[in-house]
Amino acid sequence: MQRREFLKGVLGAAGTAGLLGGAAVPEEAPPKPAVPVAGDRMELTIKDVQYPFRWCPAGTFLMGSPPTETGRRDKETQHQVSLTRGYWMLETQVTQAMWKSVTGSNPSYFNGAKLPVETVSWYDCQKFIEQLNAHLAGIPVPDLADTPGVGYRFSLPTEAQWEYACRAGTTTPFNFGSVLNGDKANCNGDLPYGTSTKGKSLRRTSDVGSYPANAWGLFDMHGNVWEWCSDWYGAYPGDSATAPVGTSSGSSRVFRGGDWSSDAWECRSASRDYGAPYSHAGVRLSLVRVESTEPDA
Repeated sequence: MQRREFLKGVLGAAGTAGLLGGAAVPEEAPPKPAVPVAGDRMELTIKDVQYPFRWCPAGTFLMGSPPTETGRRDKETQHQVSLTRGYWMLETQVTQAMWKSVTGSNPSYFNGAKLPVETVSWYDCQKFIEQLNAHLAGIPVPDLADTPGVGYRFSLPTEAQWEYACRAGTTTPFNFGSVLNGDKANCNGDLPYGTSTKGKSLRRTSDVGSYPANAWGLFDMHGNVWEWCSDWYGAYPGDSATAPVGTSSGSSRVFRGGDWSSDAWECRSASRDYGAPYSHAGVRLSLVRVESTEPDA
């Protein structure tokens, strides 16, 4: 089941006969589906667990960080990226309730249904996604043009999709500004960014959605748990890029966002980290369009 919350103001099919005390007024034709805009919400229910998503429209942005950004590291070269297709991004990190309902297990060190799943490898995520896609069959998902032959599948976001969604139109180090000390994201507040004032250090994960969302309604894009991306880790292209998917091969996969133990600078929108695919991190899903003529892999 799914709820098209981006269809705002749509009335039911009931007619207006008798409302004016006279003859029945002809019913209006049902409105066409609205085109979603950035941040519109859609919810799927799989195995009795809700998966809320936010719409990320096609667009162009500056990926990486400028040379003047404090904490900048190698391979954050700023470059223009164009994403030619919109996609749905999970509103929160994958929770332990989501993971356990599909896999039947919970590998997390910190336990709680609303806590993000952690200590999962990139390979674990691929198996989880494969199982989710099997459950997705037959569940209708909103499509921009209601185009025949277009479907959807779960995936890890590409690194470009992740940063585009994280920024939500911003260019500052964080999607809420230039200062972080544990007040707006779950990180190591003892080592703040943009201020000398120390803040909270929970020293553990927190329930998803405990901190303010970004402009597109996405929670915890900074901190809590690192999030796997689909890409191999490598240098950015030297010029602009369209729908990049990373290098063709490598030994490490990208993860983004920082976690509860990260220094604040590691949680910046442009910050990149990586690990062998069997390393442990957290995960956030994207839901992407796939043409019937495209391979399913």
